Order: sequence, then structure tokens, then C-alpha cells
Amino acid sequence: MSESGIKKVVLAYSGGLDTSVILKWLQETYNCEVVTFTADIGQGEEVEPARAKAQACGVKDIYIDDMREEFVRDFVFPMFRANTIYEGEYLLGTSIARPLIAKRLVEIANETGADAISHGATGKGNDQVRFELGAYALKPDVQVIAPWREWDLNSREKLLNYAENHGISVDAKRKDGRSPYSMDANLLHISYEGNELEDPWQEPADEMWRWSVSPEKAPDQPTYIELTFEQGDICAIDGKAMSPATVLETLNKIGGANGIGRDDIVENRYVGMKSRGCYETPGGTIMLKAHRAIESLTLDRESAHLKDELMPRYASLIYNGYWWSPEREMLQTAIDHTQKVVNGVVRLKLYKGSVMVVGRKSASNSLFDESIATFEEDDGAYNQADAEGFIKLNALRLRVAARRNR
Repeated sequence: MSESGIKKVVLAYSGGLDTSVILKWLQETYNCEVVTFTADIGQGEEVEPARAKAQACGVKDIYIDDMREEFVRDFVFPMFRANTIYEGEYLLGTSIARPLIAKRLVEIANETGADAISHGATGKGNDQVRFELGAYALKPDVQVIAPWREWDLNSREKLLNYAENHGISVDAKRKDGRSPYSMDANLLHISYEGNELEDPWQEPADEMWRWSVSPEKAPDQPTYIELTFEQGDICAIDGKAMSPATVLETLNKIGGANGIGRDDIVENRYVGMKSRGCYETPGGTIMLKAHRAIESLTLDRESAHLKDELMPRYASLIYNGYWWSPEREMLQTAIDHTQKVVNGVVRLKLYKGSVMVVGRKSASNSLFDESIATFEEDDGAYNQADAEGFIKLNALRLRVAARRNR
């Protein structure tokens, strides 16, 4: 038993710079056994190197879980049913991964009898809140070790020096000698922070982006795709049935090839500061556009408008780490109820960074009535004279007020 009373810790471990240093730091500082957990949620080649790095540090219990389907099915898709977007731009790629990781951290802690969990989120960011709110919601008495709030390794350069002094293998420095970007990747997006991005006026270098070509280098001919929806979720692309993870993976490739999904944002963090980050979300950008298109055809006007009113609150709950809260679950129930009729096909045109809706249809749930909406003869389907009384009734309060104010 270490002096702190902690003998075993479950670490959310990516194998990147921060968590590689944290692994060694936990062993030295707490004199404890470390169990590593790496969630495979679409970061690809990072997974197996994480196993090798953990083994090199003497870790015995190494959890690497393929959670891609669960991530998209149970977290990404429910979020997109709400058309969720934070502060008008951010598609919440990092935010939505944290509740899943927190859930699995708690499960592993219970399985291994660990005394605490640990994460690599900094004391300045949102992720510390997301991890810990999730953990406390699922395991109220859990102990949390957040090294960034304890140590003095408060810069990328200090972390790199620590790694070098302790023989920890990390990604090489950039060609200009500075430390690499702070990045987070999963099936929904890649985020980039640090270096020149800390100057909001500085345009990011094109070579920073990993999933997408620049719009200028995208094909000169558009790409057309058709997305099939069942109860608000995409279940097929161009008529081919796909699992949730495969849908998102495929849309990432198609969108990236057409220069879609790059975003450069200054956002308001939950801890109070403004932060500049760049996000690459090609599949999510396509999904959002398509989902709104099929809803425009199938959702009742007031249901659609109420969803739009609730969405900013829902987005803030996810951004701020309240996925496991009763209010998020309440909103999710309401949102999911509306999606029973969101079935059909959307046709999209992708061209040089843009996503255009060029068709939508729903065999069983469309509310579009051509006989009523037509500009041609409607054979009495709509009596235009009815509009006069409708307008006068709605104008009554305006007319009364205008007479008073003469």
C-alpha cells in the first residue's frame, strides 16, 4: 500500500505524450500499480502502439476495447438525432467520447478492484469536467487522480523533457523543433490545439489536417450520395446497409476526399476561458445536413421548432459533461420520440467543401403534399380565401395596439 492509500489506479491511456508521461508519473508518485485502458473509438493506428508502450512500462493489466460500434450507436447517433451543434459551429466530437470512456473506466475499476481512476485532461480544459462528472454519476465514491492539477509539468516542452529523461517513446517533434499539436481523434473527428493555433489570427498550416484535402484540391466534379434513415439514424449509404460505425467511417472518407468538415473555432470553455481549436469532422458535417433535410420532410412544424429551441441546451449539457444527468436523459427521451417518423432517403451533392441537399423522399412519413403546395391548379385542395380570416385574427392585437398608439 502506498502512502496515499492508493495501490491500484485505472488510467485512461491513449499512448500519446500526456498519458505516457502520466503512466510513469503515477508509478513514481503514488508507488502504485497502474491498469491502462485504451478505448478504440476510431483512432486507428494509435491503439496497438499503446499496448506496447504500456508493456514497456511494466503494466500487467492492459485493457484495449473496440468500442467503435457502441460509440456511434449509443452516443454519436443519439446526439445527431437532436441536430446538436455547440455555439453554432462545434459538432462536439471530443465531448461525446468522454461519457463512454468514463463509463468504461468505472467498469474496469470495479472489475479490477482499483482504488482510483486517472485521466490526462488538463486543469484548464473541459475534459477534466466531462470525465469526472461521468465517473461520479456512475460511481459516486470513486477517487480521481488528475495529474495536471498536481504536478509542475505544465507545458508541452516540460512533458517532452520528462519523456526523454525517463526513456518514454513519444511522437517526434515537428520539423521546426516545436512540440506537436495537442490532438484528439475518434470516429467523429480530429481536434487540433496548441502551437500557432494559440494565436486566433494565425491561419493553420494546410499540412496540419489529416483526414481531408483542402477544398481547392478537392475533385472538380461533384460526388452524389444517398443516405437512408430509419428513426433518425443513417442505416445505409447508396442503398447498401451498414452498421453505425461503418456509416461514419465511410462518410469520413467520402467527405474528406471532397474537402468537407474543416472548422476553425474560438469557443467558450466550461471553466470560463476562450479557446481556439481546429476540428475535422467530414462525416458528421454530412450527417447533420442530411438529418435536417429528412426532418424537414417528415417532422411536424411545431415539433421541429421545439427541437431547435431545446438543442442549444442539449448541446451545452454534452459540452459541459452532463451526458449522464437526468436532464439530458429527459431531453433524449423527448428527442427520440420525434424520430419515429424520421424515415426516408436524402440525396446530397458534395463539392469542394460544400454539402448540398438535392433531394429527399419518404415513402411512409412525408408531410409534403404536392396537391396543396403546388403553384398550379390544386382542384380545391386549399382554399386561398381562408387566409384572409387567418391573417385578420393574427393581426387583431397588432391593430388594437396601433389604434391605441395613434
